[in-house]
Amino acid sequence: MANNLQISDTAADAQVDALTALADSGYIRIYDTPQPVDANTAISTQTLLAELRFDSTAFGASSGGTATANAITSDASADNTGTAAWFRVLESDGTTVLWDGSAGSGGTYDLVLNTTSIVSGATVAISSMTFTHPEA
Repeated sequence: MANNLQISDTAADAQVDALTALADSGYIRIYDTPQPVDANTAISTQTLLAELRFDSTAFGASSGGTATANAITSDASADNTGTAAWFRVLESDGTTVLWDGSAGSGGTYDLVLNTTSIVSGATVAISSMTFTHPEA
């Protein structure tokens, strides 16, 4: 029989809570395109547009395999000008990568920004962010 691993909501919530806890006091770095193939791939030609900081408790408790970020400190002065396309989350040490995701304004992005047009020196704020565990 082919692989067909599926986990329960309880297991998904436990995994999400454990993973998102690693982001406590961590960083969100927002980049332009292209997004690397996965979170293990080093940043190469992408431009860092902004860096924001998670609260000491980055996410609320997971429900149904989804956790929503608590308050995220805005970047009061964006690093560069460009169009936000994706982000990378790092632990509080600023070097340990946790995950990548899509970024956009509105719609169904992992990270929702007020605008994807980032201007160097301008404030960058995050409207909302979720982390959802794929249960199957």
